[in-house]
Amino acid sequence: MAKKAVLIGINYPGTKIELNGCVNDVHRMHKCLVDRYGFSEKDITVLIDTDDSYTQPTGKNIRNALSKLITPAKPGDVLFVHYSGHGTRVPLEEGEEDDTGFDECIVPCDMNPIPDDDFRDLVDQVPSGCKLTFVSDSCHSGGLIDGAKEHIGESTNKNRNQEHKVQFLELEIWNFFYSVLMKFLALCGIWRSQEEQDKIEITARYEVGKSRYLPMESFINVLKEKTGKDNIEIGKIRPTLFDVFGEDASPKVKKFIKAMLTKLDQSGLVESGREIYRGGSSKGLVSDRGILLSGCQTDETSADVKKSGEAYGAFSNAIQMVLSEGGGEKDKITNRELVLRAREMLKEQGFTQRPGLYCNDRFVDAPFIC
Repeated sequence: MAKKAVLIGINYPGTKIELNGCVNDVHRMHKCLVDRYGFSEKDITVLIDTDDSYTQPTGKNIRNALSKLITPAKPGDVLFVHYSGHGTRVPLEEGEEDDTGFDECIVPCDMNPIPDDDFRDLVDQVPSGCKLTFVSDSCHSGGLIDGAKEHIGESTNKNRNQEHKVQFLELEIWNFFYSVLMKFLALCGIWRSQEEQDKIEITARYEVGKSRYLPMESFINVLKEKTGKDNIEIGKIRPTLFDVFGEDASPKVKKFIKAMLTKLDQSGLVESGREIYRGGSSKGLVSDRGILLSGCQTDETSADVKKSGEAYGAFSNAIQMVLSEGGGEKDKITNRELVLRAREMLKEQGFTQRPGLYCNDRFVDAPFIC
């Protein structure tokens, strides 16, 4: 059984969208894989943008690294990917369908985005008897494996979304009145709960750092700087990406261009729709072998956290803290336990982002990684 990993950390140094904790996340996860999970250093591929001696995390290089991870995989192999960096959302093209209503993307250092459909295509190539665990500490990460079943989260289940909104409203109303009462009692010097004291102590140890949210306007501005093109608009993102990156563009972008150029058939209809975007995917014929642990929901942002003067991703930091609480190396924390405990930990630290779990039923209570 082989254990192989790809770790991607992008700080975007020298740009207006620079982050601080992403490369630290990679180094920390690298140590965790070697020390706790028995990965060999030669089987861990690292892509970071703060050291030229490493492979740079461009769109092309990330896709190549993921392809080299999956293509030679055999039954029984353990595959792991950790992404730490910016995330963004691109509006769908006409005729497209998506559970979340957007293309959720990771943002490589050269602004050549990799959308959820591309990750779906990669997961569909994972061989039988093998699994791929994908941790993404980025904004809008809840939908990064397109079509993956949601077990913990509020990104794709519309009924659960509505239910959550009602519960959230009720909770907010209760919290408002509770807060007013507690402030009054505290003002009078009457009472402060142990829970409140603990919360004050916890939040004092953690400082919310930069958001990993990349608005479309900021993405376009950085893309303009990198390409020298000033005529980029939201409705022209995919043609521009193809124009700039050509064959190195996302497969989905290339399929979109192909759909645009496809001639009318005898019925006068242009070939379009889901099939043209999904290309070589299994279309559900292969049992899902991808496990996504997301730093937040599709409509949420992820953040950096400053801890003892060092910056990390809030979700990545929570994962490391949960694993360290688990005890010895032989302890097996499940995917479900890890996400739920990370959720609670982030809430205690004052973060609003809610990590999620997206995978086939059989992986929910399987051990994290291996």
